Amino acid sequence: MTDVTPSPGEAAQHAETGARHATPWVERLARLGYVTIGIVYIIIGVLAAQAAAGSGGETTGSTGALYEIVSQPFGNFLLAIAAIGLAGYALWRVAQGIIDTENQGTDASGIGARIGYGISGIIYGGLAWTAAQIVLGTGGSSGNSTQDWTARLMGQPFGVWLVGIVGAIVIGTGLYQIYKAITAKFREKLHLAEMSQHEQTWATRAGRFGLSARGMVLGLIGLFLIQAALHTNPNQAKGLGSTLQEFVQQPAGPWLLGVVAIGLIAYGVFMAFMGRYRRINLS
Repeated sequence: MTDVTPSPGEAAQHAETGARHATPWVERLARLGYVTIGIVYIIIGVLAAQAAAGSGGETTGSTGALYEIVSQPFGNFLLAIAAIGLAGYALWRVAQGIIDTENQGTDASGIGARIGYGISGIIYGGLAWTAAQIVLGTGGSSGNSTQDWTARLMGQPFGVWLVGIVGAIVIGTGLYQIYKAITAKFREKLHLAEMSQHEQTWATRAGRFGLSARGMVLGLIGLFLIQAALHTNPNQAKGLGSTLQEFVQQPAGPWLLGVVAIGLIAYGVFMAFMGRYRRINLS
C-alpha cells in the first residue's frame, strides 16, 4: 500500500496555505467585531445620556444593548449580524493571545498581556453566545451576570482572592486605557496613511475621550469587585449598567453621568474607526 502520509515539510506547507486562505475571513470578522462593539457602546451611551437628561433612557450594560437592538425593526436580523461580529471579535482577541499578533513576547508582561487578550476573547465570546440565544429565543438573561459569576468564583477554593485579583486586573486595564487616551498611543494601531487629516483628527478625539470614559468606568467596576472580595459579598460586585447608575448617586450626578455617557458614545465611534483602519496582522 502506498504511504500517503505527508512529510513534515508538506504538512507545514498545507498549514501555511490554510492559514493564508483563512486570514482574510478572520480579518473581516475582526473588523465587523470592532464595528459591532462600537454600536453596542453607542447604544449604551445614548441610553445613559437619555437617563441623565431625564428623557426616558436607562443605564444598562452590553446585554441590555443587545435587547435594545432586537427591539428595533428587523431586530432579529440585526442582532444575528451583531452575534457574528461579536464572535469574530472574540476570535480575533484569542488569536492575538495565541499567535502574538501584537508582538508582546514571552516575558512576564508579554504573557500577561496575551492572557488578557484571551480573557477578553472569552468575555466577548460569551456575549456573542448571549446574542445568539436572544435571536433563537432560547435564553439571554438580562440579570446581573457580574454578581452571578462573582458568586460562582467565590465558591471555589481561594475564590475570594481570585475575585480580588480580577478586580485589580480590571483596575489596571482601566488605568491603561486612560494612559492610552493621554498619550494617544492607540494611533500606533491605525493605518494613518489611509486616513484623511479630518479622519485622523476625529479618530484621535474620539479615542482620547472614549478611552478616558471607559477607563474610568472599568476602574470603578474593579473597585466594586475588590469591595465584594473584602466583604465576601458578591452582591457588591457591579457590572457596567449598575456602575453607570452609581454616577447618578454622586453630587451633580446627572451631569456626571451625561459626560460619561457622551464618552461611551465617543468610544463607540472610536471602535468604528478601529474597524475600518486598525492594523490587523495574522501572518
